[in-house]
Amino acid sequence: MLSFTANQAKTQFGEMIAKAQREPVSITKNGKPSVVVMSIDDYNELEELKLQSLRDKLAHSIAQAKAGQLQNGEDVFDELMKDL
Repeated sequence: MLSFTANQAKTQFGEMIAKAQREPVSITKNGKPSVVVMSIDDYNELEELKLQSLRDKLAHSIAQAKAGQLQNGEDVFDELMKDL
């Protein structure tokens, strides 16, 4: 993953955006990763993957409940929240 300092991201904003269209770009602040800039297509794909993972986990929990394998509701909810 490419990396820009916060100052570089500010002064080379156009270049950073152009690079983020091809691959995610890490922005560091005080030498530590702070944020990632990515294309809207990559972001939408990531969100769809997260949503599908939630759907799969929920479907699995429903199937377990229908099979009589009941679970604590809080545990199921906590498991679902891990992906958010």
